[in-house]
Amino acid sequence: MNLMLIREVQKHSVHTLVFRSLKRTHDMFVADNGKPVPLDEESHKRKMAIKLRNEYGPVLHMPTSKENLKEKGPQNAPDSYPHKQYPANQGQDVEYLVTGTHPYPPGPGVALTADTKIQRMPSESAAQSLAVALPSQTRVDANRTAPAGSEYRHPGASDRSQPTAMNSMIMETSNTKNSALMAKKAPTMPKPQWHPPWKLYRVISGHLGWVRCIAVEPGNQWFVTGSADRTIKIWDLASGKLKLSLTGHISTVRGVIVSTRSPYLFSCGEDKQVKCWDLEYNKVIRHYHGHLSAVYGLDLHPTIDVLVTCSRDSTARIWDVRTKASVHTLSGHTNAVATVRCQAAEPQIITGSHDTTIRLWDLVAGKTRVTLTNHKKSVRAVVLHPLHYTFASGSPDNIKQWKFPDGGFIQNLSGHNAIINTLAVNTDGVLVSGADNGTMHLWDWRTGYNFQRVHAAVQPGSLDSESGIFACAFDRSESRLLTAEADKTIKVYREDETATEETHPVSWKPEIIKRKRF
Repeated sequence: MNLMLIREVQKHSVHTLVFRSLKRTHDMFVADNGKPVPLDEESHKRKMAIKLRNEYGPVLHMPTSKENLKEKGPQNAPDSYPHKQYPANQGQDVEYLVTGTHPYPPGPGVALTADTKIQRMPSESAAQSLAVALPSQTRVDANRTAPAGSEYRHPGASDRSQPTAMNSMIMETSNTKNSALMAKKAPTMPKPQWHPPWKLYRVISGHLGWVRCIAVEPGNQWFVTGSADRTIKIWDLASGKLKLSLTGHISTVRGVIVSTRSPYLFSCGEDKQVKCWDLEYNKVIRHYHGHLSAVYGLDLHPTIDVLVTCSRDSTARIWDVRTKASVHTLSGHTNAVATVRCQAAEPQIITGSHDTTIRLWDLVAGKTRVTLTNHKKSVRAVVLHPLHYTFASGSPDNIKQWKFPDGGFIQNLSGHNAIINTLAVNTDGVLVSGADNGTMHLWDWRTGYNFQRVHAAVQPGSLDSESGIFACAFDRSESRLLTAEADKTIKVYREDETATEETHPVSWKPEIIKRKRF
């Protein structure tokens, strides 16, 4: 049987227990494990000497002034010092020489002799501060760079001596440090190119509904418009007279384009139809069936017989013009595709959508190359620059400029705070943005400077709310700008020929602009 030893526990006061706990804590942490190692004087001195040599080697030895160097003449100057050899590995121990001014007479008309000459010598502190202020290259090779008032010479070296390897390294280090200390030049906005303002000179009426789309034919003789009245009208560009009306769509015509490769006109509309019109017979010769909803835009490939259309069914379709076959269905957008553009270079197709993205497509594979997600709102307009490898996209949040082929962001054009329906650009670098509220802004493409804002009055008899621009285009000569508007008119603008840089100056302030990506 195990005997249990029962020992009475001694009771202590709280005061005693607290002090015992403190003693245990003290015993636990009294060890010096966490304390720093005692400083060894010799190793510390060696460490500091190495650091000084590495960091401050070039300026460790300050120049000393020599009083009588000039009096002995330049030919004796090098001989007044013992010739030292300076090997490459001792470049940091170079001693520099500071001399005073050249001898000069005490006043005008006094002959310069040994008795009358005056020569000022720098003080020790001035010599040292001057030596520190000048870069190493000046100190090493003085005769090429030193001013007349003071001279820096490497003792024992010839006048044309080249700096040694170590000196060269010191020079580079010094120059690097100096360049790091220099104030960086602030980024500035380049000055915009001056463009003459555009003025309204003709209003063409004839449609019975909103004018939704516009295109100029390659010969620059006439232009074509499509409207909510379901008709396509062809107008004489010079006179503005109606030449022809084409009927066949059963809903709003949303896109028209004239082929540069054949006598064909292509149109699309909210009736899901895409039509090819033969302009020799003024009849529809082909239909392109396949879209499941309204077709919002179309474009022709510049070098091959391919038509691209975009639709509210979230797809863009590529059609063979001759066979009417659907070559590809470009799917990937998650909302209506509002605009499409084609070009000969890669990427050959660009689409903008109400899902706020822009997609650059590989025509051969029928797949997305790049998706640009920078816009926050619907992208209703895309325009390609006719000369540069760039393009712009319009959205209520911003107009953005991009670089091909990978969609590199260039800059934002901010200020047109409206739903931007259309963009157009000419070779002179004038970008036009037309908005749903009837305002039109003109921009300098390169700098993004907004040089003109236009809000034309609506046609008499229309409501002010019917002020809206749905499409715009420059003619082939780029001397006229045509806009398709919600007041059922086509407005024609031209440059103001009387305007000069004096009458319409660029009110440009060189601001530092932080170009935002979003």
